[in-house]
Amino acid sequence: MDKFQEMRVFTAVADSGSFVSAADSLAMSKAAVSRFVSELEQRLGVRLMHRTTRKLSLTPEGEVFLARCREILASIEASEAEITTHSDRASGLLKVSVPVSFGVKHLAPLWSEFLELHPRVSLDVQLADRVIDLVDEGFDLAVRIARLPDSSLVSRQLASTRLVLCASPAYLARRGSPLHPSELAQHEVVAYSLLAIGDQWQFAGPDGPVTVKVKPRVWTNNGDTCIGAAVGGTGLVLQPTFLLAQELATGQLVEVLPEYRSIELGIYAIYPTRKFVLPKVRALLDFLSAKLADAHWQRLG
Repeated sequence: MDKFQEMRVFTAVADSGSFVSAADSLAMSKAAVSRFVSELEQRLGVRLMHRTTRKLSLTPEGEVFLARCREILASIEASEAEITTHSDRASGLLKVSVPVSFGVKHLAPLWSEFLELHPRVSLDVQLADRVIDLVDEGFDLAVRIARLPDSSLVSRQLASTRLVLCASPAYLARRGSPLHPSELAQHEVVAYSLLAIGDQWQFAGPDGPVTVKVKPRVWTNNGDTCIGAAVGGTGLVLQPTFLLAQELATGQLVEVLPEYRSIELGIYAIYPTRKFVLPKVRALLDFLSAKLADAHWQRLG
């Protein structure tokens, strides 16, 4: 177990007086925070905290250890600040989490250029559509696509996208084009199972907000699979412009009900709350911001 991380977690719990609050401030799960403190006490062989359902308080040993932790953490922070101030050169391993489809389609072609610009940096790029715990799992940065970023973390918006309702010409020829979102309940649809709105598809149009409960013929946790099924004529699909741009441009898919717009999403770089951002993280933030600022799919908005 990382002793520095143990001290950091213990200090956060002591300062906030709550495992839940400490977990929020550290962008960790409550279970992870509790595990850090329990393993620290086991390793030291003393109880550092009294825990009840209503209150958390330090033992005398905990008070002594907290004072030492504060001194050590302050010293480390000062050392990092000094090094960061005197060296703006990005170096070291950069562990990054990115969504699967976005990572393959739009980020994979960028990594070689980033490494050429920063020869002292190496990358560990993990593709996953789940929301990872940055601190607990040791990530420096994550790319997330959401309406709003996690408020407990620092974020920078890199780009934006919107969900578009579309279908293949073959499907529309067979089933006809819906004239209003309410008609989607009678249509076959291909649904992305990780979409926050689930099967309650939302739109805003001339008659105001509309929500319709769809009945998917296909559920899948992968956007590319959604699009492949829609291109094949399986049904209507609601997917982001960053995935649909090529199919819309080539006519494989056609936008349906364009006067009814679905939700807008931000594409964010998320990183742990820190006073000092490491040069390697800052370098990646600046690089991705520049590369995605004028992304072609945003012109479909």
